Amino acid sequence: MQRGSRRVLYVVACAAPAATDLVRLIELAQDADWRTCVITTPLARRFVDIETLEARTGEPVRSDYRLPGESNGLPPADAVVVAPATFNTINKWATGIADTFAVSLLCELMGFGVPIVAAPLLKVALARHPAFEANVEALRGMGVRVLFDPAAPAHARMPTWEEVLGELHRLVGDR
Repeated sequence: MQRGSRRVLYVVACAAPAATDLVRLIELAQDADWRTCVITTPLARRFVDIETLEARTGEPVRSDYRLPGESNGLPPADAVVVAPATFNTINKWATGIADTFAVSLLCELMGFGVPIVAAPLLKVALARHPAFEANVEALRGMGVRVLFDPAAPAHARMPTWEEVLGELHRLVGDR
């Protein structure tokens, strides 16, 4: 359950293996006094433990648009972590293809100037695709802090949760 948090962190998770351990990122963020809200892509719901995340955050895990008349349910975000970010999400987000709630929300939050850290996790062959490289650079040009080193070995392409959170704190001026 959330403890005395002040700032709101949205954690957007995509369908990649690291999402199975997303609760660890939530625990680290809460220990750093963030109120956390989890948003997943539709396929990522199969990778995360919804019940555990909802119990830990005290918030529903969102992956769908709300219907007219339904409460928003999400407090305004102070920052966002997108991890793991997939090939699909990076490419759609950078080009403004907002066909899921998660990508639509990311596009909107960029418009509000909310600080965002993204940590892609994808297969080596997909990382070599020209569209991915171009879209990572496009997101960086839009102010997103993308933590991706194409020269890193495949098993180390995505930073640890501690490194992701550390980068978020550098971005927002903490620590």
